[in-house]
Amino acid sequence: MRRPLMPIKLDNYKPLRELVFETIREAIINGTLKPGERLMEIQLAEELGVSRTPVREAIRKLELEGFVVMVPRKGAYVTDISLKDIADVFEIRGALEGLAAELAAERATEEQLEKLERLLVEIGECIERQDVEGMIAKDTEFHDVLFSASHNERLVQMLSLLREQIQLARSRTLAKVERMRVALEEHRAIVEAVGRRDSELARALAEAHIESAQNSLMALYTNELSPNGRDES
Repeated sequence: MRRPLMPIKLDNYKPLRELVFETIREAIINGTLKPGERLMEIQLAEELGVSRTPVREAIRKLELEGFVVMVPRKGAYVTDISLKDIADVFEIRGALEGLAAELAAERATEEQLEKLERLLVEIGECIERQDVEGMIAKDTEFHDVLFSASHNERLVQMLSLLREQIQLARSRTLAKVERMRVALEEHRAIVEAVGRRDSELARALAEAHIESAQNSLMALYTNELSPNGRDES
């Protein structure tokens, strides 16, 4: 039996529906709501102290981001990814992101390079605050800027098709502070290679970064699937 979610605390700067969405998403990221678990609107609304409407809206938004899957005539469930799914997605992701980094080294504008440098600083600040949500948002933005710097719209479109699966994987691995720190150093190396216009090195580093992320996620899932596995974090 999982522990209930904490009631929503109103924030003057955010609408209620956004607070509900962020709370449920964070519960999925930190494992309170586990892969394969059914999301009951009434139960979640009672736990959060809100009506079913913002919960229903949050679940729909979470589905769009890949955190939730809707099963006809059964309801909403936290996305459950198999090890084979992970391997398939990362195999494609490694090839595409490697190409994106290679092209970025050749084509990135000075403005895009400056944005990547700023994002490194912002990601570091999120790590120091242990702001998982902020880290995930900045990490996503970092990769989006890198993709755009390739100046290949078809490639950007192909990567966007993987966004849901990538976002869920990113959320699971970056919820671990140690992985957040490793990812930042990997990002830093990629930006340095892009800045030096070393396309071959940029591609190799991007591919290594994706492999590192895959290994981290594989280890996490293997631990969860093991009969004796325990996630003590």
